[in-house]
Amino acid sequence: MDFTMADLQEWFEEQLKIESCDTVTINSVEANKPVTDANMKARAVLASLRSVWGKTLLRALQDSKSQLAEISKRTLRINIYPYLCLLEDEQYVEIMLQTLTQLPPAGESFYMISRELGMKIYNRFFIRQQLQGDNMDRIRLLYKEYCKLLSKDGKVSGLLPRELWENVEYEAFGGPCVSRLHSPWPRFLLLQLGTHLVDLMVKTVKLKNNLLRPRSDPKLIPVLYHMYSFRSIQQIGLIKPHPMYSQILLDAEEKLLTFEAAVMPMRCPPLPWLSPQFGPYLLSPAQFMRCNEGVVQHQLLLEKCPSGQLFPVFDSLNQLGACAWRVNKPILDIIVSIFNDKGNEKLDIPPPLSEAPVLSVPLPGMLSSREKHAHQKMLVQCRKKTAEMFSLRMDALYKLSIANHLRDQTFWFPHNMDFRGRTYPCPPYFNHLGSDVTRALLVFAEGHPLGPNGLNWLKIHLINLTGFKKKSSLQQRKEYADEIMEDILDSADHPMTGRKWWMEADEPWQTLACCMEIAKAVRSSDPAKYISHIPVHQDGSCNGLQHYAALGRDEIGAKSVNLIPCDTPQDVYSEVAQQVEEFRKRDAKEGIKIAQVLEGFIGRKVVKQTVMTVVYGVTKYGGRLQIEKRLRETDSFPQKYNWDASIYLAQLVFSSLKEMFSGTREIQYWLTESARMISKSGNTVEWVTPLGLPIIQPYHRSKNVACQSNLQMLKMKNKNDVNEKPDTMKQKNAFPPNFIHSLDSTHMMLTSLHCYVLGLTFVSVHDCFWTHADTVEIMNKVCREQFCVFTYSANSTGPIEILDTEILQLFTA
Repeated sequence: MDFTMADLQEWFEEQLKIESCDTVTINSVEANKPVTDANMKARAVLASLRSVWGKTLLRALQDSKSQLAEISKRTLRINIYPYLCLLEDEQYVEIMLQTLTQLPPAGESFYMISRELGMKIYNRFFIRQQLQGDNMDRIRLLYKEYCKLLSKDGKVSGLLPRELWENVEYEAFGGPCVSRLHSPWPRFLLLQLGTHLVDLMVKTVKLKNNLLRPRSDPKLIPVLYHMYSFRSIQQIGLIKPHPMYSQILLDAEEKLLTFEAAVMPMRCPPLPWLSPQFGPYLLSPAQFMRCNEGVVQHQLLLEKCPSGQLFPVFDSLNQLGACAWRVNKPILDIIVSIFNDKGNEKLDIPPPLSEAPVLSVPLPGMLSSREKHAHQKMLVQCRKKTAEMFSLRMDALYKLSIANHLRDQTFWFPHNMDFRGRTYPCPPYFNHLGSDVTRALLVFAEGHPLGPNGLNWLKIHLINLTGFKKKSSLQQRKEYADEIMEDILDSADHPMTGRKWWMEADEPWQTLACCMEIAKAVRSSDPAKYISHIPVHQDGSCNGLQHYAALGRDEIGAKSVNLIPCDTPQDVYSEVAQQVEEFRKRDAKEGIKIAQVLEGFIGRKVVKQTVMTVVYGVTKYGGRLQIEKRLRETDSFPQKYNWDASIYLAQLVFSSLKEMFSGTREIQYWLTESARMISKSGNTVEWVTPLGLPIIQPYHRSKNVACQSNLQMLKMKNKNDVNEKPDTMKQKNAFPPNFIHSLDSTHMMLTSLHCYVLGLTFVSVHDCFWTHADTVEIMNKVCREQFCVFTYSANSTGPIEILDTEILQLFTA
């Protein structure tokens, strides 16, 4: 890595301090706003309330523990008393107060709050265990030796990070010496702990009813209410804050946000994955394989794997997590200024709640019954819109605040994967898998000179982000960038006051970031020597269809998704849209009304999502919903025809795909039938990827499990009980998309490992691969070579297995 040993050691100590403290408190990006008298008054009220609530909750917790202790003496039944003694009482109170602060005005599911409380207790207990004994001294010693190998002033080694760490362990202690075995607590136990704490909060936390309006008869009222509401057709329990408390929180506009340590990016290079139990955090627990709550099949499969079988998967995750990042500060400053100035929905920056729609309450008798019904419906829509705005605003606030907190620092995203092998960064809020806004905020910490072709790739990348020249060749895209260089430079110099060309792009914020990078490069004394940090993307062309075309040796389909060389890039979405348009014209001539209405409205954007997801198992119903959403976003389309038009177009899209990709539908049918027969025999569907990752579909018949609390009975559907028979419907419907996802992840992992061998920076967003501008051509070559190797493996007559060295050399020659 391009960092000194001193830097890595300093960052290690910072990360160790962060994880030891359990939580991280950072400044909100709204902190730059001037503090008003109303803010100060509300904050003083909150501070006073929290002081009282902390003492009250502490007494209530201690009383409940005494009662549970007495019950445990009188009966042999196990209760949660021991788990309420694992941490100090003040820590349980701190967790409850933190939850109270983060509760949205519309309330949160009783189940979700209980589960999160239980998980926070488990995480803190796990960290306490890691701090005991000499465990931390060993990690500190090992990491110091590890840094000697990682740093630029250290030794040169041909080993992988996993092998480096294992060598350091062997030399220092003669073998593995850091215990990281942990058994997650059962979901039932987490819920019992959580419901107990929620019950304490509902009973104990109160405020005076005259805090905002003076009254003659002040009295204490609960801050939290337990109520029932409907989500779709299901009735669920909600914990909702009193509107007075929500208003105080809103008025306070607090400047501090508190997060669990494990949800923040790491300040030092992650520990390498050595086993499903070890890595990547210094203290915090992390799942190697993400799975639904209560699923144990994956863990059992991983434990049965022979030693070394999972090494390629570990090494790929380590490669992805080893990429160092920094924040793009000019982009961050622009986004934060818009965020604090009422947002901009067109640029995907959500407005504050002050911009939410408000309906006046009509006086009794002023409206007829029909008008009252319409007014009530509009009120419901306003509440829904307000709740959505709050959710989007808070999500943006978290992302921007974390980015602002890290603006001058280097950080890393440790990775894990789901049960199909698809990889994800562990930090959930701020990572490169996010939206256009989040991706624009991230650049590689290590820069590379552009070299002879790097600037051209930056220009091509810019036009790819705009979406303006999807059918043009790479050379034509580069030439187009040269033609509009004046607009590019104007966007870089005057993003908010100039011609604003970048705002018309498909990915406006990444486009702006790329404009700024190109401007710096072309204005430098020698663009080839300019040090670039911007990631350049190479995206798959409808990746699911690519895999199906390769599996079925479908030449016509392969050409549509760029698996066969062409003079210009093929765009399968445009081809499907063109085919659908031909069908529409035919029907319009025959007098079909909806076909006539749709004239001029069928384009690439309307069909793209349905085409993309059809290979992952989307049904005609799901496709109709996707098309309906696209038509609603089209202002000029007459919305009264939306329902009929979406049904009609979904049928045409599926018909077009059936004609263009006949082999794909046959393979899907074969996979579906195979899964149906396997599950009918009483077995779950399992397979092993070419990299040796065992995969099992965890879909079983549901079994109701009840968890009793003082507030309500929580009834949960356990669909993961291995003792229940497989759910045939889910097994067969999920197998084709899950299988394709596993092939997709295998190709990505193969590409990452070979890029590592060649010294490339490589990260991925599933089928979209990122690297420096000067190494795009090398990555493209590796990507195509590994697809050929991988496709040969997936089409072999025997079981899918890792290819031997001779075949690997044959395909990469």
